[in-house]
Amino acid sequence: MKTVVIGAYGHIGSYLVPRLVRDGHEVICISRGQSKPYTADPAWKRITHMSLDRNKEAKADFAGKIAALNADVVVDLINFTLEDTQHMVSALQGTRLSHYLFCSSIWEHGRTTLVPMKVQVPKHPLDEYGRQKAASAAYLHDAYLREGFPETVIMPGQICGPGWLIISPYGNNNVTVIERIARGEKIFLPNFGMETLNHIHADDVAQMFHKAIENRNRALGESFHAVAEESLTLYGYALFLYEYFNREPQIDFLSWERWCEYIGNPEETERAYLHIARSGHFSIENAKRLLGYQPKYTTRETVEISIQSYLDRGIIHAG
Repeated sequence: MKTVVIGAYGHIGSYLVPRLVRDGHEVICISRGQSKPYTADPAWKRITHMSLDRNKEAKADFAGKIAALNADVVVDLINFTLEDTQHMVSALQGTRLSHYLFCSSIWEHGRTTLVPMKVQVPKHPLDEYGRQKAASAAYLHDAYLREGFPETVIMPGQICGPGWLIISPYGNNNVTVIERIARGEKIFLPNFGMETLNHIHADDVAQMFHKAIENRNRALGESFHAVAEESLTLYGYALFLYEYFNREPQIDFLSWERWCEYIGNPEETERAYLHIARSGHFSIENAKRLLGYQPKYTTRETVEISIQSYLDRGIIHAG
């Protein structure tokens, strides 16, 4: 089966491509350049690389070049706008495509209304990123219902793993708070620390894409949350890290306004707001039932692997 992976060397693609190669797929990896993937695997020697930059190509031209590959499966990991989605659907019609998989985000949902949050509920996205993802997903599902366009939408949580920066107990990429915890220092969390994060190992996200391809008939027209079994509160996250570093917990709380003053960095507090305002617990029941999805890693295991990578790379120092 010929399979195109757009954004093949990123977080998800680094784990998905080797899975597909080992499963017998003829994989064409699309990226702006030949970046080094996050995983070392002999499977990378068996792929075909194609350099394409979605941001520099005319949108219709990019979609047309993907369509010209005449693949059975297209996995689109870096599609961020409704316009790109519309061009892709238009271009792929008339090819031998049997499955288009769109990487969305739990940010489609915006504020949580009922937990566990099911996939097909009214969406209230908070920013343009979430609005574009939600609009693309709705467009794809409509194309499936009206025209039979063979699509599946997958919505990851906060993707983690070795090799990059993960979301910290501050709800952003701040590593200072993790280093403070490692030294046993006191930290302050916003509000009551009850907002939740949904850390998911990139390999489990890749697993879901792979299982959706394997179970095409059950996946078509569906959306799935790519998250772990459990969510992690900011407080629980911080508590776990104190335990991980064998330190006595020292955690206090500040109102949102005072916490923003305490952080003193508008960019970091804005990023934190966008993560924790979307707090929730997202159901994976339809993924388990239809795809046989079962996360390999718990949330805590995912965080532990990522923090160990910080130590190995010298991102933080525990001493």
